[in-house]
Amino acid sequence: MAVDIITPPQAPPPLAPYSSATRANGLIFVSGTLAMAPDGAILGIGDAAEQTRVVLELIKAAVETGGGRLETVLFNHIFLKDLADYAAMNEVYRTFFPLHRPARYTIQTPLVKQEFLVEIATVAAVADPV
Repeated sequence: MAVDIITPPQAPPPLAPYSSATRANGLIFVSGTLAMAPDGAILGIGDAAEQTRVVLELIKAAVETGGGRLETVLFNHIFLKDLADYAAMNEVYRTFFPLHRPARYTIQTPLVKQEFLVEIATVAAVADPV
């Protein structure tokens, strides 16, 4: 099985030994994505809505670089530092998925750095040719 490494130009540097995303067998797997700039700066500190927006923009870029679209997202794994941010995350999330509603789950868990409030990992399908 061939596995392609996907690295969108706007991807921040990985915080550990992993790829931003991979593609195999018609699927795109996007690693847990955090609100970071390409230079590694943390964005939206203290603002779960802004961090969600940044994370979903980065996921969109990874999925599109891999040949998919947000409409081909199949599943989102959502991690929140604090469930009190659930409503703010959902408000932004629904703007990225207004009609297409991928399967998902949301859990509360500590994240890799104190400043991160939201992390999302995604599975998408490669888009069919139009």
